[in-house]
Amino acid sequence: MAQGVLWARFRQDRWFQAGVGLVGLVVLAALLAPWLAPFDPITGDLRNAYLLGPGGRYLLGTDAQGRDVLSRVLYGARLSLSVGLISQAVAAALGVTLGLLSGYYGRWVDALVMRLADVTLAFPTLLLLIAVAAAVSPSLPMVFVVIGAVGWAGMARLVRSQVLVLKGSEYVLAARALGAPDKRVLLRHLLPNVRNQVIIATTLGIAGAIMAEAALSFVGLGAQPPTPSWGAMVADGRDLLRVAPWVSFAPGLAIGLAVLGFNLLGDGLREAFDPRRRES
Repeated sequence: MAQGVLWARFRQDRWFQAGVGLVGLVVLAALLAPWLAPFDPITGDLRNAYLLGPGGRYLLGTDAQGRDVLSRVLYGARLSLSVGLISQAVAAALGVTLGLLSGYYGRWVDALVMRLADVTLAFPTLLLLIAVAAAVSPSLPMVFVVIGAVGWAGMARLVRSQVLVLKGSEYVLAARALGAPDKRVLLRHLLPNVRNQVIIATTLGIAGAIMAEAALSFVGLGAQPPTPSWGAMVADGRDLLRVAPWVSFAPGLAIGLAVLGFNLLGDGLREAFDPRRRES
């Protein structure tokens, strides 16, 4: 049923198709980077090819260290996609768990979880990310955990609101009346009914995670050199915009297309899963 709804929406929504296409390009770039990249992304070809313009052997030019920009953009897709997927897995695990418990049990559990969420959401996301990242040594695992830990609050509030509606449903009340334990009610009756909303929020969250990783790498708190990172590549080229704009333009365009793709994909999933939107 769900596959049929998604396919029907995909066939009639050009923006959904564009989102799937852009996300597909990012995934293919990440998976096939070792075969598509013409040079090593870290060492380049070591022939004094410093700041060469796009064209010839270097389709997107080279940077100040003589490294091929195209190769680094392709490998940067692997990092950005990994950060997006892993950080959102962390955010979903925390947010769904706390949201289910908060909405189902209410009272002090709900008050505690929601106050923690309020505190997290009270700070600007980027500033909170920078503050947390600056408190620990920069590394890729740290980036995964920090972005996921900061992003749990929105997911928890979304799941809680759905559970508050669903726990008064007849099938949930019947299950509890028959003596079903809380764990079974949560996992078998409530969790499947918030799955679609979680998928949509996670898809949209991947776009935000890619932006967050790029921002952290731009200020030096994300992936550390010489790891190919789109944000770090933009930072490397910021002082070269007048003489070599391609150094920043190529990774900046990659960030924009990846974020646009996941946003369009998330919007398409929202349209497909919401019956009220399908009828409009």
